[in-house]
Amino acid sequence: MFIGITNTPRDYAWGSTTAIAGLLGTPPTGRPEAELWFGAHPGSPSRLVGRAGTLADLVPGRLPFLLKVLAAASSLSLQAHPTPEQAEAGFAAENAAGIPIDASERNYKDAFHKPELIYALSDDFRALCGFRPVVETRAVLRPVAGDARIALLFDRLVDDSSLRDVFEWLITRGPGVDALVAALVEAAETAEGLSWQTVRQLAHDFPGDPGIAISLLLHTVALKPGEVLYLPAGNIHAYLHGLGVELMAASDNVLRGGLTPKHVDVPELLQVLDFRPLPVPYLHAEEPQPGVRVFRPDVPDFVLTVISPDAAAAGVTIELAGPAIALCTSGSVSLAGGPELSRGSAVYVADEPRLQLHGSGLVFMASTGRGV
Repeated sequence: MFIGITNTPRDYAWGSTTAIAGLLGTPPTGRPEAELWFGAHPGSPSRLVGRAGTLADLVPGRLPFLLKVLAAASSLSLQAHPTPEQAEAGFAAENAAGIPIDASERNYKDAFHKPELIYALSDDFRALCGFRPVVETRAVLRPVAGDARIALLFDRLVDDSSLRDVFEWLITRGPGVDALVAALVEAAETAEGLSWQTVRQLAHDFPGDPGIAISLLLHTVALKPGEVLYLPAGNIHAYLHGLGVELMAASDNVLRGGLTPKHVDVPELLQVLDFRPLPVPYLHAEEPQPGVRVFRPDVPDFVLTVISPDAAAAGVTIELAGPAIALCTSGSVSLAGGPELSRGSAVYVADEPRLQLHGSGLVFMASTGRGV
C-alpha cells in the first residue's frame, strides 16, 4: 500500500523563512517554517494527497517514528528526553495528579521515550550535544578566569563529578550566576573558538539566560552535510542553526533546560539528565550497497536510510519489516507498484515486504528498526 502524504510547515519563531521551501521547491509562506512533519503524530499528522483526512486516520495503532525536515534560523531550547521507564512513570504520575494534558507545566504528554537523530543538510549545522569533559571547559575558560565573576564557574569545575552540582547552580540562577553570564558575554566579544561563537549567538537569542553559561559545559558541534548526531535519552542538546532531516520516536516528552521562556522543571530535569561526559554522539552509517547509507540507532523505533541519486539510478531494493515513509528532496524516483516521487513529495508505505525504487532522486526513508 502506497499513500501520498503532505503537510504544512510548523511556524515556530526560531524557524527559517526560506530553507524548507528552498530544499523542497515549495512556495515560502512568508512566515517562519521551522519543522515539516511526516507521520501520524497527533500534533501535526500528515495530510493525505488526493483525498480528505490525515495519516493518523489510516494507521492502525501507533506509528513509532516521526520524520521531519527542520530549519533553524536561531537556537532552540536546551532539552533532554526521558527513558521509556521514566516516560511511563512520569506520564502516570502527572495523570494521577490531575494535570491537564495541554497544561504549560506538563512534562509528559505521553508514555513514550523520544530519542532522535539529525542528518545535516546545510553546510554548517550547529548543535549543542551532551556534556564534555570538565578539562575541556576549563581550557576554554582559563584565559578569562582572572575575572572574579568567571572564576566562580572555573573554580567549581574541579573534575567531571562536579557537573551535576555546577549545572544545578546555573539552571537555578544561584548566587553569582547572573554576573557570570554577563562576564561570559563580555569575554565572548573578543575570545575565539566555536564555544565562544555559541556564547555570542545565545546572548543574542536569549539575553541573560543561564543557558549561555551551560553551553560551555557541552560539546558544540558544526556538522557537515551528511553527518549525523544521535541523541539518546538523557542527552542534553539544542540545535543552534541549520537545515537537516530529523528522525525521532513519536513522542512529545521534552524536559527543557534553558534558552526558553517555557516551563523548566528543574527537579525532573535533574532526574532525566545523563551527566557523564561522553564523546560527540556521531552516528555512523552502514552501507549495504554503494550509495545507500543506513543510520541505525540502539532503539527499535526508527532507522534512517538515505539513498543517493547514483544508487537510485542503478536501482535499489530495501527490505521492510514494517511501515515506512519516503521523502524525495531532489530529482525523482519511481517506486515499483507505487507512485513516482518528485522533489518535495512523500509517501507512506505499508504492508510491503520490500521497497524497490529507481530514478535520479535523493531519498530519505524512515522505517522501523528492523529490515534493510
